[in-house]
Amino acid sequence: MASMSFSTTFFTRLHDFTRTNQTPSPSLRFIKSPFASSKSTFFQTGFSLPSNLPSFLIKPKSFSVNARAATDKTIYDFTVKDIEKKDVSLSKFKGKVLLIVNVASRCGLTSSNYSELSRLYEKYKNQGLEILAFPCNQFGMQEPGSNQEIKQFACTRYKAEFPIFDKVDVNGPFTTPVYQFLKSSAGGFLGDLIKWNFEKFLVDKNGKVVERYPPTTSPFQIEKDIQKLLAA
Repeated sequence: MASMSFSTTFFTRLHDFTRTNQTPSPSLRFIKSPFASSKSTFFQTGFSLPSNLPSFLIKPKSFSVNARAATDKTIYDFTVKDIEKKDVSLSKFKGKVLLIVNVASRCGLTSSNYSELSRLYEKYKNQGLEILAFPCNQFGMQEPGSNQEIKQFACTRYKAEFPIFDKVDVNGPFTTPVYQFLKSSAGGFLGDLIKWNFEKFLVDKNGKVVERYPPTTSPFQIEKDIQKLLAA
């Protein structure tokens, strides 16, 4: 089934890309995002999602594998680099339930997400949950540090024990292949675009994406979905 399309007439305010250092608006807004990092001048738009949006805008009822054309690939077909830039085949996570998150160290969502992710991991890691964190600097330049700085921040401040990988692009022409797969497997509001830091994908024990959650969905809100997949 083709992905759902939406009209941008939902939005009432267009961000002026020619102005800088503006105070973020409490309403839904367009924001400039350097998706291609230093390798390209390519730019797209990202979206911040205020928590007071209507629920149908924040979390669509169903954008699971049925939202996009079926693919024979699984998450296990991909190899990524860890925080030390060593190759890691995701096939090592076969039989696990995966929660995959694009993370940042300087976002307003950082503290709550890292804290809750760490608590979920501690609670369910022995039952088969793995959390895979992919740092990304494409949203507000909120992950500017080196891999070692990111690792120290997450592990020292939030006691993160789950795997943290090499910094990646999740949108634009240099999107890392695993994120191309995640987005093609589960379209979301406004299509494939990752909208901000801490967007989340839930992957079942067979390596298939079963749900996609917007950045404003807290890890604790996903706990029941995780429990169902662990029990399956």
